[in-house]
Amino acid sequence: MPDIASLFDLHGKVALVTGGSSGIGLGMAQALAGAGAAVVLVARRADALREGARTIEQAGGSAAWVAADVSDREGLPELARRATECFGAPQILVNAAGINLREPAAAVSAQSWDAQVLLNLGIPFFLARELVGPMIQARWGRIINIASLQSYRAFPDSAPYGASKGGVVQLTRAMAEAWSPHGVTCNAIGPGFFPTALTAPVYNDPARIQALARGTMMGRNGEMEDLHGATVFLASQASAYITGQTLFVDGGYTAK
Repeated sequence: MPDIASLFDLHGKVALVTGGSSGIGLGMAQALAGAGAAVVLVARRADALREGARTIEQAGGSAAWVAADVSDREGLPELARRATECFGAPQILVNAAGINLREPAAAVSAQSWDAQVLLNLGIPFFLARELVGPMIQARWGRIINIASLQSYRAFPDSAPYGASKGGVVQLTRAMAEAWSPHGVTCNAIGPGFFPTALTAPVYNDPARIQALARGTMMGRNGEMEDLHGATVFLASQASAYITGQTLFVDGGYTAK
């Protein structure tokens, strides 16, 4: 009989999660820690990172944190160095940091466009490139990007965000093409609507959030636990022959 449980076991692995202080990033980090990985949380706010790491440790997991602005492209080598000092070189990277400024198209400035496209689309590539060397050397690595419903659907007041998230789907394919021959897979998760700081403007409108729930096949929006299985799957040996793909965890919203 195959040892199925071992396919999902992440003991001995190190995961770096950007946007790890809250929301989807922290939820995915908790899933990885629950499967046995030592997790390094990365975000700007030290207090929130400290609390997130404490939550993981209280549940029996291993966690550390690095306070850094991941949108600072020039600082990524130093970020990679500091993260590696925590538990060793990460074999799993989750690019969960993101921003949506929710501006009408006529109000989008060059600065807001650049900020959103850089953080949502550029940083996942450049940070992965800083970390992929040891993965290639070990011939084992997992990179998980975060796509969006807006990778395929247009929503109001989100042109730069939607454009960047559309790019994430193709970037995931391109990263897979570059690194999968060396044992490093790259896939993306496309979350539906989950209660996070990024979606707070939507959740603050009960009529709108109920309408979005009705737009799913399941009749509800996501809870953070709904992301746990997909996260561990794509970070583990269970997904060894899957790369370049985007898995939507959206209650059937994009399939309806």
